[in-house]
Amino acid sequence: MTRYVIVGAGAIGGSLGGQLAQQGADPVLVARGEHAAAMSERGLRLRTPDEDVVVPVQVATGPSDVRLNTDDVLVMTTKTHQIDAALTQWVDAPVYQDGRVIGTAGELLPVCTALNGVASETMAARYFRRVVGVCVWLPAVHLVPGEVIVRAARPSGMFHVGYYTPDRDGNGVLERVESDWTTAGFKVAVSNDVMPWKYRKLINNIGNIVQALVGSNGDADDVASAARAEARQVLEQAGIAVTDDAEEAAARADSFTVAPVPGQPDEIGGSSWQSLARGTRGIETDYLNGEIALIARLHGLPAPINAKLAALGRTAAASGQRPGDVSADELRTVVGL
Repeated sequence: MTRYVIVGAGAIGGSLGGQLAQQGADPVLVARGEHAAAMSERGLRLRTPDEDVVVPVQVATGPSDVRLNTDDVLVMTTKTHQIDAALTQWVDAPVYQDGRVIGTAGELLPVCTALNGVASETMAARYFRRVVGVCVWLPAVHLVPGEVIVRAARPSGMFHVGYYTPDRDGNGVLERVESDWTTAGFKVAVSNDVMPWKYRKLINNIGNIVQALVGSNGDADDVASAARAEARQVLEQAGIAVTDDAEEAAARADSFTVAPVPGQPDEIGGSSWQSLARGTRGIETDYLNGEIALIARLHGLPAPINAKLAALGRTAAASGQRPGDVSADELRTVVGL
């Protein structure tokens, strides 16, 4: 198998890296702090509906810990608000062949952008010549250092992958990703244009901040629905291609099945909920709801609900709010519903 250097090995990266390692690959999981220390000392605890295992994994904290070679593939699985720092950290890392440096990661290695939102591909193309966009459907949770929970029996999730920049080298990156990640227990669909899938996922993710703010403190589904409707209208009026609902539903029906994980509650929050629950003081809302606000502004369109939700997400993360600190009724009042 190709060696995958997975930068930001939390919920998504840890799930991918752990299952690749289970199948005999030798991925490198790049992480920081207590999470990196726990995986280095004890391995990665991978909890799924079918198993609770500790997987030995190779761990790094940055490029200085990894000797890159020409067969490596970088996989960015950070949150979108962290991606620029990760890209600049890795772009100039030396790449070796036959014991000598022949160039940099940005010149020679493909980078896969396996994270939410639609901004990371353009960010990556600023630094890397070869960019593969990845739309991620993977119900994974990372709350405890050294541990990842995957709430689906295998297949554990689905990835839509496609070139964002042309494959001028013709070395079959998509074919390798499809083969290796399928073997690791995921569904993989190669797409000629992956961005409509990522915009469709963006609509789904619009409600992440609503779930994160309200938690179990009331039912705010109407707020999420209004924000998604606003997002759909903005994307349509801006002329941005989005995978239609019927195609998305068909793909999901053939993807994976969410199932309970022993010892875990049936409902665990998504990526933004996890950011507030862990108290990371950062959140990706500016690249979800804020992306809709950006597109609206560039096209002279209104998007007041998503602009307000983006601001609320920034404030919640910076102030250390926890899920449920805002009630559903309070949120309705703030966004004007």
